[in-house]
Amino acid sequence: MSLLEKSPAPGRMLLDDTSPLTALIEASQTLQSHTEYIIRVQRGVSSDNSWQVIRRYSDFDILNSSLMVCGISLPLPPKKLIGNMDREFIAERQRGLQTYLDSITQHPLISTSLVVKKFLDPNNYSANYAEIALQQVSMFFRSDPKWEVLEPLRDLGWRIRKKYFLIKNKEQSKERFLLSWVDLGPDKFLSDKDLQSAMKLLTNLSTPYLCPLVFSSTSESSALLIRPFSEKGSLRDQICKVKPRESHLKKYCNPKKSQGLELEQIKLYGRQVLEGLKLIHDGGLFFGHLHASNVIVDDDVCRLVDVENGILGVPSFLRPAFTQLRKINTTESIDVFCFGHLLYEMTYGRPPDSVPVDLFPSVPHSGVVSVLQSILSTEACKSGMPTVAALIQTPLFSDVHLKHSEKLQIKVPSRLKEALTSAKGSLEKRLHEEQRLLHQHRRLTRAQSHYGSEEEKKRRKILARKKCRQSACENEEDVSVRNNNNSGSGASSPPTCPSSPTPPSTTGSHTTPPPPPPPAPPPPPAAPPSSSSCPPLPPSSSDGAGGGRSALLSSIQGFSKGKLKKADTVDRSTPRF
Repeated sequence: MSLLEKSPAPGRMLLDDTSPLTALIEASQTLQSHTEYIIRVQRGVSSDNSWQVIRRYSDFDILNSSLMVCGISLPLPPKKLIGNMDREFIAERQRGLQTYLDSITQHPLISTSLVVKKFLDPNNYSANYAEIALQQVSMFFRSDPKWEVLEPLRDLGWRIRKKYFLIKNKEQSKERFLLSWVDLGPDKFLSDKDLQSAMKLLTNLSTPYLCPLVFSSTSESSALLIRPFSEKGSLRDQICKVKPRESHLKKYCNPKKSQGLELEQIKLYGRQVLEGLKLIHDGGLFFGHLHASNVIVDDDVCRLVDVENGILGVPSFLRPAFTQLRKINTTESIDVFCFGHLLYEMTYGRPPDSVPVDLFPSVPHSGVVSVLQSILSTEACKSGMPTVAALIQTPLFSDVHLKHSEKLQIKVPSRLKEALTSAKGSLEKRLHEEQRLLHQHRRLTRAQSHYGSEEEKKRRKILARKKCRQSACENEEDVSVRNNNNSGSGASSPPTCPSSPTPPSTTGSHTTPPPPPPPAPPPPPAAPPSSSSCPPLPPSSSDGAGGGRSALLSSIQGFSKGKLKKADTVDRSTPRF
């Protein structure tokens, strides 16, 4: 039975904290004594998921003071006491603040910090996570009084919804333990019962390459974990040569003394990490959180930390990177991609600035570069990642001698293994959908950028001119054809009665309809006769009909507009008074 109760609603993780935020200053508004900047913030690639926040320059200044611990010179525009309400100065400051926002939202560590999230998204990051964690820990200590808190370890890790405490067991006063409280994440797809079974499995696990859990407890929305505390810190602490208990922003944003490892250490640590990943995958589990801060080294043996993160559903630190690459679409390929980052950091003393990487600085052993290229190069990111087993067989790791040569395995009950397989499929499905949306957004962005480029505008203007000239030529041809037709078809005018003589009628003053026109060419309808006009046609007979047709044809062919006389009309429409 879980020792934790349901956490308060504000602590419930409803968002993926690794989803990047972008900020654009849309406008500024000047009030009586200060200027406010209206910022449009967007999460991810969907413009529907955006909102506005209003910030003053003093808010930016407070934010910058909080980030001074990073040791990075951020491009915040300087203060100005006189003339700070001028229109030109406000426009210039707005451009400078936009540059500042771009720099903090694009930095991989600063962008994930709570102060930046709260500055850009106060509605979703207003909860006091430290207070919520303390409440949960206090409840746990009331149920198990043998534990005692020594000190909270503030900002030990990058994860906003995970808090750390240094504790001790009263029965073992000299040994130190690390207690962590973490909110469950959006990739938690196991049922509560299966999650408790999986955590129990990891707590009782004893293998050389996985850091053991001393205690674990889960609730509907959070988990509490206890593991041994490493005084030497993580592998990243050793690479950066920093104190393990300091803030992660201070330790990792701008390390001054970081240095890569020796070749023998790279080979040994790399092989041990690969063995740990193979052990996890063979047991049906999934990780996805491999980086230098999740590896501890004790007596030249590497152990993976936070293996439970996968089943707890918390998002990976490198998720914004591998969601850009559609070939990284399985849990194993995610772990291999993360291993490539770890190997790069062990080699050069720092993680890669961006991925793909095609230019690698020289190293003493060409085998290191060969493995890095198979994971981080453009070709590898397009074609797919190698498997963990294939990496173990590479020349760089195949000849490494391991202290623990026996075959290791994690025995997972069949029912739990089925639940883990289903959860892994749901995790990969969410990743595929996010990658699909990102791919569509990139295509649309490229199309819009191409359509708005100067070269494309010139091309469209040239095509428009050609189309206009072609249309003008076609119009001229149509007019010419119509003129030619009109000049050769004067007989198309309807004949009048005076120019179309007919034989006298024998029926008196009564009129009859004219005979049907000849079959070719078809004449227009004849004008109706009257008592003062032409006489009606005689009764039809074979000879008379033939003669009438001949006369009509000759009348049509000999018609000329010039023979027509102008008629005098008497206008009787004027009213008389």
